[in-house]
Amino acid sequence: MDPMHQFEVKSLIDITIGSFDLHFTNASLWMVIAIAAASLLMLAPAARLIPGRMQSIAEIAYEFVANMMRDTIGEGGRPYFPFVFTLFIFILISNMLGMIPYSFTVTSHLIVTFALALMVFVAATLVGFAKHGVGYLKIFVPSGVPTVLLPLLVVIEVISYFTRPISLSVRLFANMLAGHTMLKVFGAFVVGMGVLAGWVPLVVMVGITGLEVLVAFLQAYVFAVLTCIYLNDAINMHH
Repeated sequence: MDPMHQFEVKSLIDITIGSFDLHFTNASLWMVIAIAAASLLMLAPAARLIPGRMQSIAEIAYEFVANMMRDTIGEGGRPYFPFVFTLFIFILISNMLGMIPYSFTVTSHLIVTFALALMVFVAATLVGFAKHGVGYLKIFVPSGVPTVLLPLLVVIEVISYFTRPISLSVRLFANMLAGHTMLKVFGAFVVGMGVLAGWVPLVVMVGITGLEVLVAFLQAYVFAVLTCIYLNDAINMHH
C-alpha cells in the first residue's frame, strides 16, 4: 500500500476555460468543507438563545487568538484580528479534518501552505509600508551595527525577510505530510502482520494518532503566532 497515495490530487469536476485549467479537485472539496465547518462553528451558535458546546468552543478559540495577539502585538494589532483568527481556524479545521479516515489533508500540500504564507507575507509588507512609508525599509538595517558590517548584515536581513513565506509554508506542510505518512505506514503494518502480531504497530499507531492531533493544533498555533510576529514587525518596527 503506497503511503503517498493519500496525498494524490484528483479531479472531481473537469472545468477548462480557454487555456486555464480550473478543475474542481478533492483538495478543492476539502477546502470548501473546511470553510463550511468553520462557518458552522462560528455562526451556528449565534442563532441559539442558550449557549451550547459549539458556542463555548467558538468563544475559547476567539479568546485564545485574541490573547495571543495582545501578547504579541499589543492593542495595535486589533484591526488585524479577523485576518489572524480566520487563518488559525481554517488551518486548525483543515488539519483536524485530515485526521478523519479516507479524508484529504489540504495542508499537506506545499502549494496550499505556500499560498497562505505568501498571503501573510504580502499583508505584513503592505501594513508595514502603510504605517511607516519608505521608513519601513529600516527593518533591514539593524541598529547599533558597525558601519563596516552593515552591508553584509543588510543582505542577510533581506534574505531572511524574503524567505519568510518559504519557512512558514514548509514548516506546516512538512509536519502534516510526515505525520500522515507515518500513520499510513503503521496502518499497513497492522494489516500485514495479522491478528497475532498486529497489535504492536496498532498500539504505536494509536499513540501517533494522539500525537498527530496535538501536532495539528500546534501547527495552526505556530502559523498564527508567526503571522502575529510578522505583523508586529510591520506595525511596531521592533528590530
